[in-house]
Amino acid sequence: MKTRVIQLTVVAMTIIVWSGLAAAQQIIQKPGIPAEIAARLQPPMPTPVPPDYTIGVDDVLTINVFQDQFLSGDVVVRPDGKITLPFGEDILALGLRTDELKKKVLQEISKSYNDPPAITIQVKQINSRRVYITGAVGKPGPYPVTGAMTLIQLISMAGGLQEYADAKNIIIISATLKDKNGNPLTMKANYKDALNRKNLLRNNPELRPGDQVLVGGGF
Repeated sequence: MKTRVIQLTVVAMTIIVWSGLAAAQQIIQKPGIPAEIAARLQPPMPTPVPPDYTIGVDDVLTINVFQDQFLSGDVVVRPDGKITLPFGEDILALGLRTDELKKKVLQEISKSYNDPPAITIQVKQINSRRVYITGAVGKPGPYPVTGAMTLIQLISMAGGLQEYADAKNIIIISATLKDKNGNPLTMKANYKDALNRKNLLRNNPELRPGDQVLVGGGF
């Protein structure tokens, strides 16, 4: 009889726990859940990297060697363009695609293995190619450049302009173009005209890594 009571108690507690979990799941799925809480419940989305992406300084790479945790791990591209592999060898990674770097890593591993294991190399985090936007936007900060990126696309990624942003006088400071005095070239763009497809070459230019975008107003 005592054993029977214990069994029933365990079953009842299990039902209560599962009911609580189900209720919590229903709360999470409600459309009215605050956005900041919903964001925490979602796993972070990895930065998409095109197949022809070339590795740059400060990029974080993940090297996975099949069935060998000692040789696997994350590495950071140093200012000299090299990475230090988990087994101590330095390899130049700057300017290479991941498939090209994979061949070089396999060459190093082959020195210690008669039958080299399978490996994969992925760009975990892009730090070398960024543009920067500050001022009256929803989410100012650095944004990775993995392909062609225009001013409109950057502003969209940054959460759009704030209500009192000066949309007609957005400043772009070029990281690559210089004026006649050797100073970074500064350009103005009219975001409203860009949305209306007016003079897109000027108002919706393609950005380059290192460019800075300043949005006035709303400070």
